[in-house]
Amino acid sequence: MTADALAGALADDGRRRVFAAIVLGAASTARIAERTDLPARTVLTGIRRLTDAGLVTGPDGALTADEESLRAAARERRPADDAEPADDPVLRTFLRSGVLVGLPAQRSRRRVLLAHIAERSFEPGTRYPERAVDEALKPWCAAGGSDHATLRRYLIDEQLLTREQGIYQRA
Repeated sequence: MTADALAGALADDGRRRVFAAIVLGAASTARIAERTDLPARTVLTGIRRLTDAGLVTGPDGALTADEESLRAAARERRPADDAEPADDPVLRTFLRSGVLVGLPAQRSRRRVLLAHIAERSFEPGTRYPERAVDEALKPWCAAGGSDHATLRRYLIDEQLLTREQGIYQRA
């Protein structure tokens, strides 16, 4: 799991509340709903998305935070966002503090930017459901320079991600 995927998985208030309840010992859907005062449907959706993102493991009644995934995300080493884009004029032009401010119209420049996003958002060989891909791409779109669906489509078109039966993988 990348730090961006972690941030995306916890970007929603309901999912944060569900995750906090699990970390604090609530191991079932009913206990989580009770502790968070969230509707059961919101709790179930939150559990599913947190499980898809790799933050939560176990069946209902034995839900736990996946501490190894959290440790792996914490160990991930990346250069500072401002340091690397200075090396490449395309990245320097279209990224501000790790967030897209726009997409290049020229295909070769767009590919440089998309390759950068793919490398930082997805681990090679890891299979991702569509929701996890969307959650990993949403932080890149925080400034409104694009939207996650457009990024996902471009990553597929440029063959930086492959898609087979709704499962994505970095090429």
